[in-house]
Amino acid sequence: MSKPSLIIGKKQLILSGLTVLLATAVYINYAYTKTDLQTVQTTPVTEIEQTQEDNITIPHYGDTEFVNAEAEPDAAADYFAKARLEKTTNRDEAVQTLQMIMGGGDITDDEAVSVALNAAEVASMIEHEGTIEALIKSQGFSDCVVYLDADTAKVVVRTDGLDESGAALIKSAILEEVSIPAENIRIFEVK
Repeated sequence: MSKPSLIIGKKQLILSGLTVLLATAVYINYAYTKTDLQTVQTTPVTEIEQTQEDNITIPHYGDTEFVNAEAEPDAAADYFAKARLEKTTNRDEAVQTLQMIMGGGDITDDEAVSVALNAAEVASMIEHEGTIEALIKSQGFSDCVVYLDADTAKVVVRTDGLDESGAALIKSAILEEVSIPAENIRIFEVK
C-alpha cells in the first residue's frame, strides 16, 4: 500500500473555494430570509384590519382570481380547432407511414418512386388546403377548414347563412387552386 499524497493541487483548491462560496451563499440566504420572516410575523393585526375597512384590497400570495369566468365557449370555434387538430394528426400519421416505408430499406426502386410520389402528393394537398383556406377567409368568411382528396373537395365554413353567391365564391377559390370537377365540391355550413 502506498501512502496518500499530502500535496494540494489545483483541483483541490478550486473545490475548496467553491465549497466555501456555497456555504457563504447559503448563510447569506438564511440570514436574509430569517429577517424577512420576522418582519412579516411582527405586522400588527390591527393594521391589516384598518386597510380592509378602507376598502383597499391587499393581494395575498396564492389567491385565486377568476378571469372571464362568465364567458361561454364558442361551439363553432371549438369545432374548427378540433377539426384542424384532427386533420393535422391524420396528415402527420400519413407522412410518418410514408417515411417508415421509405426508411425500411427492403423496397424496390418502383415502390420507392411510388412512395416518393405519394409523399409529394400529400405535401401538395397540404399546401393547396392552406391556400384555399386563406382565399376563402379573404372573401369575408370568418373561419373555414378544407379537406382535399385526389378528386373531391370538402369545405366546412363558418357563416350565419350561406347563399348561392357565397357558395360560388368558395367554389371559384377551390377551382383556381386545384383541378377538381365542380360536382365533387361539397360545402358544409357551421353556424
